[in-house]
Amino acid sequence: MNAILWSWSLTGLFLLSIIANGVMGSDEMDLFNNFSGTNMFQKQDDGADVLMVGLTLVQTAAAEGAVCLDGSVPGYHLYRGYGSGANNWIIQLQGGAWCDSIEDCQNRKRSRVGSSTLMETPIEFKGILSNKAAENPDFYNWNKAVVRYCDGASFSGDSENKTAQLQFRGKRIFLAVMEDLMAKGMCHAKQALLSGCSSGGLAAILRCDDFSSLFPPTTEVKCMSDAGFFLDAVDISGARSIRRMYSGVVNTQGLQNTLPLTCTSHLDPTSCFFPQNIINQVKTPLFVLNSAFDSWQIENSIAPPSADPSDSWHNCRSNFTCNASQMQFLEGFRMSMLDALKTFSMSNKNGLFIISRWAHCLAQRKDTWFPGNSQPGEDKGIAVVVGDWYFERAKE
Repeated sequence: MNAILWSWSLTGLFLLSIIANGVMGSDEMDLFNNFSGTNMFQKQDDGADVLMVGLTLVQTAAAEGAVCLDGSVPGYHLYRGYGSGANNWIIQLQGGAWCDSIEDCQNRKRSRVGSSTLMETPIEFKGILSNKAAENPDFYNWNKAVVRYCDGASFSGDSENKTAQLQFRGKRIFLAVMEDLMAKGMCHAKQALLSGCSSGGLAAILRCDDFSSLFPPTTEVKCMSDAGFFLDAVDISGARSIRRMYSGVVNTQGLQNTLPLTCTSHLDPTSCFFPQNIINQVKTPLFVLNSAFDSWQIENSIAPPSADPSDSWHNCRSNFTCNASQMQFLEGFRMSMLDALKTFSMSNKNGLFIISRWAHCLAQRKDTWFPGNSQPGEDKGIAVVVGDWYFERAKE
């Protein structure tokens, strides 16, 4: 099995520059149907149809205690595959940051990332979720499910706070939704990919081996983390803003009991919520897709307002308009990320694609996923690279 490890002079990683500008779709909808219990229709996006998929609630999850922060049942959006993809599955874990205190989680449970009663529906399926062969040549006709995020801890908690009326059941949610999807045909999967964006990308790492264990050895199972490689880094004030936040998440939800034992046996629980300390123990083939200048991490971990009282980093963290000293600091962050991935890159079952532009989450966006959107002079876009890795088409 050959990993996709693009050459770079020091680290074995290829850095591709991609401009990640959002594409907003219009609200016009012209085609509606009902398919296998999931509402789907198309809406116009700059003259092209975009697949919209409705929400399915897992009512049986309540009996298993697999509920959102507010106690409501979890949900997912399912698009049925067809043809050559009828027995292949992509599971996408939704992102949406975390809650790091009781107060924060109480506020969160009154939002769409804490309660299924407030989740918007339908949602767009773009990028790796697109049903168009021209935009998504390898996965367009696969079964695709987006699992909604409503636990605040990357699908990892399994506790509760009765006094605060909060349920921290992310791991149970993941397993309950997987059980529901297995009953809807995923148990017959020939190929399966667990993916996730941002905090969902972290969840894809944490739940990767759990996902793989659902299938027989004959099923080709792999995982991909998109913008989920959050680094335990020092911010511009010399503090560790993201470590402080992660410590709050871990302690609030009691994650020390659910994080990988291969990590917690020798590191503190907060360290084991950072991908750099767990990716090398993941047994299932894993692909890391990330920006070395991840925009969320720049805004919230490297130069958050709390570390920048003079607001001197405002332009840099907001739109990547940085001066020379700021770029030097960010270059140090980039090198730290590449260094943290060195051991991971040495395994020939794994793959990675590190870009060098200001961006966050790439696989669910038409403008960054679509292979035709590579920069001039570049041979491959992200969709092709990920497909080459999954199907083992590329030679090292």
